[in-house]
Amino acid sequence: MHRAIDPPVKKLRVAIINDYQDVVRTLDCFAKLEGHDVTIWTDIVEDIDVLANRLLDADVLVLMRERTRIDENLLSRLPNLKLISQNGHIPHIDLAACDRHGVVVSSALTSRPSYSTVEFTWGLILAAMRNIPFESASLRQGHWQTTIGLGLRGRVLGIYGFGRLGSMVARIGMAFGMDVLVWGREGSLARARAEGFEIASDKDALFRLSDVLSLHLRLNAETTGLVTSGDLALMKPTALLVNTSRAELIEPGALVAALINGRPGKAAIDVFEREPLTNPDDALLRLPNALCTPHLGYVERDNYEFAYGNAFDQIVAFAAGTPINVHNAHRQKQDH
Repeated sequence: MHRAIDPPVKKLRVAIINDYQDVVRTLDCFAKLEGHDVTIWTDIVEDIDVLANRLLDADVLVLMRERTRIDENLLSRLPNLKLISQNGHIPHIDLAACDRHGVVVSSALTSRPSYSTVEFTWGLILAAMRNIPFESASLRQGHWQTTIGLGLRGRVLGIYGFGRLGSMVARIGMAFGMDVLVWGREGSLARARAEGFEIASDKDALFRLSDVLSLHLRLNAETTGLVTSGDLALMKPTALLVNTSRAELIEPGALVAALINGRPGKAAIDVFEREPLTNPDDALLRLPNALCTPHLGYVERDNYEFAYGNAFDQIVAFAAGTPINVHNAHRQKQDH
């Protein structure tokens, strides 16, 4: 049975971390926090001592996705923390530790498709196939037309995983005149068939035939490392692999080795095993045939309004004594 919630809190000390672009205060939804004492941190902090010191007085911690791990080591040093609020899935939060420390965890698990990620996936495909980043940089150095790109019409778009995002990417591929080939779990293949998409004869065929292969799988125990070095070796030397889903879908080290070997010829990557990736000497970042971006798929103003808006609604509800979207026992911590 849930413990009774304390009377409404008039004013909460709210800490918002990892606001990399310093954009939160410019969002319309920020007005929902009016009347609360809000502190925003925009830098990247990996030192737990620094983080614990910053959050020492916070009643509420606002997170964006999985940018910060919340565990016993951190929670034990935050005696005032009462609520963690964010939007989306929460594999980075130790719920048992939150229970032990009386911290409520609120996160709206929405079913809203990430249109921004779909749009960004196509941005990467177009940029990589037509060498746009390289040509733009080359032009600024005084060079005119230094490469020859590949068009999309008539080429094969491979979709690995026909869920909400994969299906939208596939439909846009048809608009470009591409031949779409799908592979994934049987349930997703049934949906693809129902929409009239061609199904690959097997996984090998997907990798062998695709000119552009885009990964759209959920990360779990079954899909971790699902894409192997053997799969990548089947790809054409002119092919492009796109990953805007999860880095861990690919066997560790396999993509770097494959790009060095020339199969596939290119990769467009928005997700990494360790984020934020701030080491310019990372092996993948140093490859000329890898177009890498800092996990921008979901980073778009409308998406931020939606995600932070949900997080702020949860704070308002908590302050009123009626927490929403709660994922743990929410034994609320008493004020000191």
